[in-house]
Amino acid sequence: MTQVVLRRLATSLLILFAVSLLVFIATLLLPGDPAQAILGQQATPERLAALREQMHLNDPVWQRYLSWLGGLSVGDFGISAASGGPVTALLAERIGASLVLLGAAALISIPAGLLLGTYSALRKGRTGDHVTTGISLVLAALPEFVIGVGLITLLSTTVFPILPSVTMAPPGEAVWNYPAQLVLPTLTLVLVVTPYITRMVRATMLEVLDSGYVEMARLKGLPERQVILRHALPHALSPVAQVIAIQLAWMAGGVVVIEFLFRYPGIGQALVDAVANRDVQVVQTLSILIAAVYILVNLLADVVGIVTNPKLRTGGAR
Repeated sequence: MTQVVLRRLATSLLILFAVSLLVFIATLLLPGDPAQAILGQQATPERLAALREQMHLNDPVWQRYLSWLGGLSVGDFGISAASGGPVTALLAERIGASLVLLGAAALISIPAGLLLGTYSALRKGRTGDHVTTGISLVLAALPEFVIGVGLITLLSTTVFPILPSVTMAPPGEAVWNYPAQLVLPTLTLVLVVTPYITRMVRATMLEVLDSGYVEMARLKGLPERQVILRHALPHALSPVAQVIAIQLAWMAGGVVVIEFLFRYPGIGQALVDAVANRDVQVVQTLSILIAAVYILVNLLADVVGIVTNPKLRTGGAR
């Protein structure tokens, strides 16, 4: 099992290196001159030349990439051209705000998906199963911004104006000091992610409930709760972990749309602002961080899949 995990880790590092190269090349292909975009059309040639020198835009491309990659390896993400300060200081609060949002959504959506999927499998063919399946299908078919706009309409404007539709925390204060402003963006992420987990849990649980070891446990007279919790659910976690990982990884990138919709001061809003301001260092940093989260979550899902699957634990993955 250790060898399998180490191979997956090595593969993840190679993928992250390839992503860093793609991110760097993509920022080079952005149209326009970063120095001109930052200083504006009225900037003098002298100021433009000074800023290009400060941003190392005159250096060879390979040298700029190696310098940026070396900074990433030691946690130095460079200097923001828009603010003039370190990218780390600029994004520290934004990253914390996004982690709070993603963590709250994950803590709700994962247990909810497991419970609803298990409930639907145990009620196969009944009214509860049909209702759960129908609602999950509808929510899975809707884009995240449509769900967000629907929640704003329902809970912030004409129907039940009980929650703020945008985040308006005072400058310098943490967004989690105003819990009411977290409800709508968190609920949007939950409604986007939970249906996929629910449907996967239902499909896996139906397969597991028809297996021989579950039937044997029932024939032994074990209580149904013990059969579900100790025999069925653990065997269903391995494939479900992959789906959960995909959804959590999606949240790391999809949060950009949600944060922009609700004006949430996280990495999504920071990425939109950085692209508009041609702040290349911030764009590169956020892109590589989102990619790193995506790869890390999938790596953890692989580990969970190995741990929860007896065949993989005994070397079947080789």
